[in-house]
Amino acid sequence: MTSAPPSPAFAFSHPAHAIALGGGAGLSPVAPGTAGTLVAWPVGWLLTGVFSPAVLLPTLLALFVLGVWACEATGRDLGVSDHGAMVWDEMVAFLLMLAILPREVAWQLAAFVLFRAFDIAKPPPIGWLERRFRGGFGVMIDDIVAAGLALVVLAAAKRLL
Repeated sequence: MTSAPPSPAFAFSHPAHAIALGGGAGLSPVAPGTAGTLVAWPVGWLLTGVFSPAVLLPTLLALFVLGVWACEATGRDLGVSDHGAMVWDEMVAFLLMLAILPREVAWQLAAFVLFRAFDIAKPPPIGWLERRFRGGFGVMIDDIVAAGLALVVLAAAKRLL
């Protein structure tokens, strides 16, 4: 459920809001989740060029925990636990995918499309998780599972190619 979009003043009135709203990416009037994922892509490209997965994966775990706090606080302040403007969940999930995938545009584009499709359609178990868990953890976990399902599809495709 989503209410009116938050203002830029709200987005930067508290560190939790700035994080949950993806530094402003969630303020996009059209497809904020997609906007957040798009913002994460060049960040992920940069990070995967500099750091190994052994460094990135613990960092992403910390970003997940940070997101639980930020999305919990922001959802409470917005009055909507999983407001559409909160895009940190998409950003962290896509960064996780980029940390695992080959550093090739074709694979990353396929990951982007699959991840967004799973995040929007919410096939099982994603929809179940979204209904089962509330608060910051609920906001974050369904996107991690959407990323995981997309990675499974990509792994199957790679095996077949």
